Amino acid sequence: MMTKGLRYGLLGCGMMGQEHILNIQLSGAEVAAIVEPDSNMRARAAQLAPQAMQLNSVEQLIDSSELDALLIATPNYQHGEQLLQIFAKSKLPILVEKPLVTQIEQVKLIQQAASEHPAPVWVGMEYRFMPPLVNFREQLEAGAIGEMASLSIREHRFPFLKKVGNWNRFNRNSGGTLVEKCCHFFDLMRLLVADEPIRIMASAGQNCNHLDEVYQGESPDILDNAFVIVDFKSGRRAMLDLCMFAQGSRYEQEVCALGSTGKLECLIPGPELLWKEQQAAPRVVLSPNKPVGPIDAKIEIDAKVLAAGAHSGGTYYQHLGFQRAITHHTEVEVGIDDGLKAVVMGMAAQHSAVSGQAVNITDNGYNFSC
Repeated sequence: MMTKGLRYGLLGCGMMGQEHILNIQLSGAEVAAIVEPDSNMRARAAQLAPQAMQLNSVEQLIDSSELDALLIATPNYQHGEQLLQIFAKSKLPILVEKPLVTQIEQVKLIQQAASEHPAPVWVGMEYRFMPPLVNFREQLEAGAIGEMASLSIREHRFPFLKKVGNWNRFNRNSGGTLVEKCCHFFDLMRLLVADEPIRIMASAGQNCNHLDEVYQGESPDILDNAFVIVDFKSGRRAMLDLCMFAQGSRYEQEVCALGSTGKLECLIPGPELLWKEQQAAPRVVLSPNKPVGPIDAKIEIDAKVLAAGAHSGGTYYQHLGFQRAITHHTEVEVGIDDGLKAVVMGMAAQHSAVSGQAVNITDNGYNFSC
């Protein structure tokens, strides 16, 4: 589906913002305005979208009458305040990148403001829309493994990339690795388990990455590996195994669900930007208990969609969903509540890793306590 005519205004055009530009254009929509304070990123964005107006502030973007939707893809620590500013002054649909917030104090403010916003608000959780994970979810919901008992997610990947001003090297800016990177996976846990978490336990460290880096006299404090266990209300469990110094891995993400009648796996290779050639095809493998024998399916993804970003097509399909919500009034598939609850899970995991204690999820998923 292509949605011609929708005009986006982008706030932030670093690496992720540029991926959004490519996918907006691929969807048939238009990038009409850009706010990007960094001169290098602004120049790159202008090359990708030469027709877009270059504006100088959030206020100018909000005041523009040329736009049909706004997209926030700025550094993490700016998302919450910018979103509140837009809620206060605009009625346009919004797509805001993850993580939705980096401070627990912002959760209630965002929740309240979003409830009063008259247009769709979509949180950028691209992993939900990767074709292999869509297939995986469909098989789960069709009962391919019977009653699910547990879910595990393994991401073995490359280190954090360089960002403007090196903002992602510090927890105070990113929210911490288990928020910045892993809110994607906590969102997937809630989605695939179809339940709400009640308790989180984490062990994590910084063992290999960024140890020799110094920025204005300060060393990075971000985690580069972790194990996280999540207990759900139903008694089901989920686990995350994260390693960010395993860029040679054949598959970057491996998701595995175990159920009463079998096992289902989803295998997703890393982005082509790290490899001269695509090293593996995405696959979904069903291994029933009876009859024994795996059913191994290769998942095809359009080459143009793959080339438009580092999320196995997820960004493109996310934009199609966001555009349908605007033009056809379909349901927002990743809403404010999803975004906030995923962040709270990440914050709880960060706290557990530091304190060595199990952390309870409270207030219907919007807070945590030891």
